[in-house]
Amino acid sequence: MKKTSILTVKNLSVSAYSKDKETTILNDISFSLNEDEILGIVGESGSGKSITALSILRLLPKTVLKITSGSVKFEDEELTTLSDKLLKSIRGNKISMIFQEPMSALNPSMTCGDQVYEILEQHTLLSKKELIEETLNLFDKVKLPQPKRVYKAYPHQISGGQKQRVMIAMAIACKPKILIADEPTTALDVTVQKEIISLLKELQKETKMSIIFISHDLSLISEIADRVLVMYQGTIVEQGTGKTIFNNPKDLYTKALLNARPSLDTRLKKLPTIQDFLINKIDSSIIHKTERDKRHKTIYSKQPLLEIVNLEKEYFSKAGLFKKPKGFKAVNDVSFKLYEGETLGLVGESGCGKSTLGNAILHLDKATEGQILYRGNDITNLSKSSIRKLRKEIQIIFQDPFSSLNPRIPVGKAIMEPMKVHKLYQSDKERKEKAIQILDRVGLSEEYINRYPHEFSGGQRQRIGIARTIALDPKLIICDESVSALDISVQAQVLNLLNELKENFGFTYIFISHDLSVVKYMSDQLLVMNEGKIEEFGEADSIYNNPKKDYTKKLIEAIPKGL
Repeated sequence: MKKTSILTVKNLSVSAYSKDKETTILNDISFSLNEDEILGIVGESGSGKSITALSILRLLPKTVLKITSGSVKFEDEELTTLSDKLLKSIRGNKISMIFQEPMSALNPSMTCGDQVYEILEQHTLLSKKELIEETLNLFDKVKLPQPKRVYKAYPHQISGGQKQRVMIAMAIACKPKILIADEPTTALDVTVQKEIISLLKELQKETKMSIIFISHDLSLISEIADRVLVMYQGTIVEQGTGKTIFNNPKDLYTKALLNARPSLDTRLKKLPTIQDFLINKIDSSIIHKTERDKRHKTIYSKQPLLEIVNLEKEYFSKAGLFKKPKGFKAVNDVSFKLYEGETLGLVGESGCGKSTLGNAILHLDKATEGQILYRGNDITNLSKSSIRKLRKEIQIIFQDPFSSLNPRIPVGKAIMEPMKVHKLYQSDKERKEKAIQILDRVGLSEEYINRYPHEFSGGQRQRIGIARTIALDPKLIICDESVSALDISVQAQVLNLLNELKENFGFTYIFISHDLSVVKYMSDQLLVMNEGKIEEFGEADSIYNNPKKDYTKKLIEAIPKGL
């Protein structure tokens, strides 16, 4: 039976304006959304996915972006010409939206309950008692634990997954006909991501609402969407059923998106990028098991570069005046060895202790108990001057390069700064020459040296973060969620770069991530953490193929695998 269209977008174009310059952002796109359907929109950052969603509700910033042509029809209403008053009655009521980052979308000064209450108060005629009851019902519906506690909690007092559930509760509060979910799971653990996907599918089945689900991950889209649109540079390059798009893609760009994610079955020497596909230059060389075993035999025949012995990191919560502070062990009796030239994958859900362990090794957050041995020497209780010297040897690449770079200084100076602190090279001229060489090494040219962080894309900023890290020629690099916020194709470029640098400079990595497919691809050994403890430890492929613990099995099962 043919479904009725509830939303029709026809020949929609959007332009950006700056200093008398007009740039087309969306170029003549057309699609429809049917009743009781989940439509997936997939593509990289800058492809026009979010602009399409914001255009539907006319939420584009008026001074910067403007709909230049086309039509957006919801039922029989033309939304592009609708009065602001009538449009306001549709937003959040008939068409609602879940945003990518719940922490910035939720009001930090209001409790979670009050934020949902406010929406219901605006669009319904319920009494105060009924409004509170309905809010608690919604929290129950989106499977929030202890709805009454969450009602009174502020956004910073609940986890990322719980914040996203509050956002979903707000979005479905008025039983909308259309729900637009813009990258609702990007920053979440794979297990929480799976829960959110299951929840949205369940809600859609129950309420028969239509959903537009936006993501840069085609594997994830395939698990939720009935139909899929693939967007590239402001145009729709392919559309069809999830099964057709995933199993038989026609467009080169779609094929590239599918192949840029690390395979769970084979380990390629180099991940294919979008550009590789577009110029038909794909290296399909595989790292065979015999080659990997031989390499491991060489690595593990040496003395360990780093040894962690019974390490603990305990935090104490503030108690009442006459009560003892309550202790919480974020890292609990952790021991392992790391060898030169090795990549150790560190995986687990948010709050498992991954980053705390990394910070303890770096002396950014001092361990409470245990030993850290580097090159056979105990570095657990170093003086401040000794820690500064050690920082040259052990470096970190952060998750968000933008917040780790000073927005007021150009990137060339940011790369030279650590060289100057550690008194490397004789003059600024020499340091600048080295900075240019390093930029070139990470795939950025000399012309970028005087540009500021805001002038770069996310992938380019991550390359600058890597350049700053390798400027000191460290021996051990901790990569803390360093690709989790990147598009799949940009992620492939950065992972290739990290492997190439490791090969050429002999770096040793601790690779921290909640994405098991990425960690498996990068790692020699895999360390699975859960509630501060080591859950499982061993060769990466062996753990993936034959996990011993239920927790590891749960992480593996949560990886989006496509159709």
